[in-house]
Amino acid sequence: MKSPRVIRRLILPAVLLCAGGGWAQAQEGAPTPAPSPDSHPELTHRPGATEKPPTPETLPLTVPKGTPLQVALDKEVRVENIGQVLHGRIVEPVYAFDKIVLPVGTEVSGQIAKLDSVSGKQRTLEALDADFTPARKVHVEFEELVLASGRHIPIRTVVTPGSGQVIQFVMAADEKKKGLKDSAAEKTKQAKEEAKREWDAAMKQVHEPGKMHKIERLAVAQLPFHPQYIDAGTIYFAELQEPLDFGTEPLTLELASSINTPPPPGSLVHARLLTALNSATTQKGEEVDAVLSQPLFDGNRLIIPQGSQLKGSVVQVRPSRHLSRNGQLRMVFHELVLPDGVEQKVHAILEGIQAGREQNLNLDAEGGAEATPPKTRFLATSGAVGLGAISFLGDTFGDTGPRVAGGAAGYKLIGIALGAAIHSQEFGMAMGAYGGCRSIYSHFISRGHEVVFPKNTAMEIGIGTRIEGPTKPAEEGPTKQ
Repeated sequence: MKSPRVIRRLILPAVLLCAGGGWAQAQEGAPTPAPSPDSHPELTHRPGATEKPPTPETLPLTVPKGTPLQVALDKEVRVENIGQVLHGRIVEPVYAFDKIVLPVGTEVSGQIAKLDSVSGKQRTLEALDADFTPARKVHVEFEELVLASGRHIPIRTVVTPGSGQVIQFVMAADEKKKGLKDSAAEKTKQAKEEAKREWDAAMKQVHEPGKMHKIERLAVAQLPFHPQYIDAGTIYFAELQEPLDFGTEPLTLELASSINTPPPPGSLVHARLLTALNSATTQKGEEVDAVLSQPLFDGNRLIIPQGSQLKGSVVQVRPSRHLSRNGQLRMVFHELVLPDGVEQKVHAILEGIQAGREQNLNLDAEGGAEATPPKTRFLATSGAVGLGAISFLGDTFGDTGPRVAGGAAGYKLIGIALGAAIHSQEFGMAMGAYGGCRSIYSHFISRGHEVVFPKNTAMEIGIGTRIEGPTKPAEEGPTKQ
């Protein structure tokens, strides 16, 4: 986030320019006083006595330490060893004040920094599910940026915990919001559509495999021994450990005067979450902070610079429960803080957010997030129960068929092999019953999915009607709307 000193340097020259212009006009009509007999006119003509014109004010274009780069792997990676090279591209532009310094598509290179070992307990559990090569946790780091000009910039980064998954951008339902006029609601809708187009365009850089390749990968994953992959499109939030300097830009009076203008109702700002949220652990009333990752413009006028903060709170939360009931979470933002500390009261809600595909997240019209059950759960359960039922049919399909079906339901390919090798109908029936019951439990009885938003999650926040007037102290009672 920009230092308050930067904004003060921006606004103060504008005030001085205006004041200086008025003073100069007042002096044009005044007569020049005659020199005093005691004065020394020759002193005023010395070479060093003439005042130099003021140096034009500039703004540093610096990306501060801690800024996250959203890096998507542009192709599938087969995990092999530490030091393995990774390649990705930036999918969200990086700004310095009001200028894009790292556009979408900027190349990023990195490597696998560490591979965690798998515990004995986890290996045993996976082996019971016919998986003898359980996935290891992969730690990555990114080390270099390659600009479109060919310039290489070395970087040091730390990946945010919770990132490193294939995500999608979920937009809220397009219903009219209470308290907003039709024109503001339409403006918000158009901004959401534009944000979705930008996201889709950014993700076109990813070379996702075709349907046949996906089917092959799914089949290989069922084998007892199989390689581990990182999917194309996996996104990491890589926080810079050192600032990046991109020079300066001149400060203009127009730029200085446009800042601190109230955002018009219906505005949509791009922000990133500073507070990690999880419906399992987050409490109602907990504070939520976000920072603008991109400036807000009204036409060509800068309204809110990048680095401004939004402060809010969690107003509704429910953890997941059994019977596949999923978590819920709702947050609102009520205060906008500019980099110089100037505060504005706003009413802002979530209009769009990044979420892992596995969450199957939905956003309602008021920005409430809820995880939903996977669409494939009925199909998967029907298949498992059907295979289990076949195992009870005895010799209807021959001596081996029912046992193989039961083994497939219970232990995948290993179950098929055991069902064919062990000539016991009871064994096949037991595996079939186990597989069907396990599928029913996991899809319909166990806990549902939580709503999880890691730190640095990208969001679209809609700003509604501005609340006028200063905030009253708490002892004076609530602020009147």
